[in-house]
Amino acid sequence: QVQLVESGGGLVQPGGSLRLSCVTSENIFNFNVMGWYRQAPGKERDFVASVSIGGSTYYADSVKGRFTISRDAAKKTLSLQMNSLKPDDTAVYYCNAKRRYSSTEYWGQGTQVTVSS
Repeated sequence: QVQLVESGGGLVQPGGSLRLSCVTSENIFNFNVMGWYRQAPGKERDFVASVSIGGSTYYADSVKGRFTISRDAAKKTLSLQMNSLKPDDTAVYYCNAKRRYSSTEYWGQGTQVTVSS
């Protein structure tokens, strides 16, 4: 069973930064796409950012220019650098991985990000 373990969440003031990490138990190139989603209280889980196996990146409009997704194959780690954070960014952030040649996808346990003064 694939494990995705997130870390890096916390409480930050508006305008601040956080860096989330997701460590996987497998080679990241076993996955066609890896990404980040978030879920605010009372809302659905929404797409935030993703990176394809070829390195193409995609972002939700609400985070473009502020968030950067990256990966480190040697460390089996997916990261999300979040700058200029806003209260609307408050949510539980989840790491997601979609396996190559399969419809199987995996989720991490989530990490809380709270943006508040």
